[in-house]
Amino acid sequence: MNLQAITPGMDKDEQEHRRELCVAGAWLCERAFVVATDGNLSLRIGENRVLTSPTGMSKGMLAPADLVVTDLDGSRLEGHRAPSSELQMHLAIYRRRPDIRAICHAHPPVATGFAAAGMALDKALLAESILDLEFIPVAPYATPGTLDLADSLRPLVTQYNAILLANHGVVTFGPDLLTAFFRMETTEHIARVTLVTELLGHQVLLSNRDVERLLASRNRPCKGTADAPTRARTAESPAEEETPRDRRQLEVLLAEALRSLNDRP
Repeated sequence: MNLQAITPGMDKDEQEHRRELCVAGAWLCERAFVVATDGNLSLRIGENRVLTSPTGMSKGMLAPADLVVTDLDGSRLEGHRAPSSELQMHLAIYRRRPDIRAICHAHPPVATGFAAAGMALDKALLAESILDLEFIPVAPYATPGTLDLADSLRPLVTQYNAILLANHGVVTFGPDLLTAFFRMETTEHIARVTLVTELLGHQVLLSNRDVERLLASRNRPCKGTADAPTRARTAESPAEEETPRDRRQLEVLLAEALRSLNDRP
């Protein structure tokens, strides 16, 4: 499926939103960002209406009729299936970020490897990533599908547009479905590049001036990162000391990356 299958903006009828959410689910599977019935997607289609993927279904096998509509309290309004088990996480984000209209949760293998290692994607390595995400933090571990998971995100949601979920996966969000999906792709891309530089044993970070110029050049508002309390580490940041634990974390990330490559068709 090409990227024209989803167009930016929210001025669409519900059937179009349903079709596009199914397309995004297929993209997650095609890119090996989810396996089996993992992951979930949602769209806010009204002031008190959220369209979400159902629980227990592959995101690559969704049909528009499989999707579920709930209110912001999680009560089902339409649909014959149960909503995603991670619905409370989505609703918590919508409540705290009225600018957000779409959410994507997946388990891209390299970014999830960083989450499993408890390592934020916090280095100013790529100009393009600074423009949109800059710093991707790790939320503390909480049991998937519980209110605890939603609670673990609350301190971060207003400041960031992508969050690693410790020992779990990644959640990204944006003003429309295409943006939320692109941020998932970007997060995994940043993770892969970071992993390569770790394996090479050398990183050249952007300077403070480079980062400030990039942030100033944005021609659109980017909620969160401009005012984030924690910024990406730059060339002027204090040098890190590698510890044996750092090496073990790197080995975990490498194993995850190799497993992902071997699992691709």
